[in-house]
Amino acid sequence: MKIPDDLKYTPEHLWVRTTEDGSVLAGITDYAPELLGDIVYVETEQPGAALKANSVCGLQESVKATSDLYAPQDSEVVATNTVLQDSPELIDEAPYDTWIFRLKPKMPMTWLNC
Repeated sequence: MKIPDDLKYTPEHLWVRTTEDGSVLAGITDYAPELLGDIVYVETEQPGAALKANSVCGLQESVKATSDLYAPQDSEVVATNTVLQDSPELIDEAPYDTWIFRLKPKMPMTWLNC
């Protein structure tokens, strides 16, 4: 699997990619589905929700377990990937191309490189 070189990572296996408008796309690394098995459900905070760094901002459910998603930084949810409601398996198929939510960080995320 080719891992993009423009990503930053959190200790909880979340990847983030800064976009041209300063917002951030976030998804999970290939490690999570590999460890947990096929992803069958994803839930996130709704657009407009304010997130605190390291707070729970959603969950992913697999055939083996359910695990929380944690906010990488203080931010606001701008959008969620609604395609995942019907097709969560896209995360398994292309984890680095499948974003879960778009965030507007309170500060640039240049510091994040865990």
